[in-house]
Amino acid sequence: MYYITKQMEIAASHRLSLDYESKCTKLHGHNWRITVHCKAKELNKDGMVVDFKHIKNKIHGYLDHGVLNDLLPFNPTAENIAKWVTDQIPECWKTEVQESDGNTAIYEKDE
Repeated sequence: MYYITKQMEIAASHRLSLDYESKCTKLHGHNWRITVHCKAKELNKDGMVVDFKHIKNKIHGYLDHGVLNDLLPFNPTAENIAKWVTDQIPECWKTEVQESDGNTAIYEKDE
């Protein structure tokens, strides 16, 4: 099995829809650190699991400097973002989304 990891930083804002009072329901921003883990039993014709640039274009290119509520069809919690990122890259099996120091959500596909 071949494994790769791509880490990128996204500057983006969001507001959360919550069932309780929180300052996070107001629009605010983070410098998100997103780590994408991919794997493949066989390398593609170019000798890669997936090109790092393709991951960056798909995730960073779409989310960076955006309002996540406008770009994503769900409440943009770190947990939901982690699943969304995983779903965007077929070779991805796990994503870590760090919204701030000490606050990281991880989504891993069941296999």
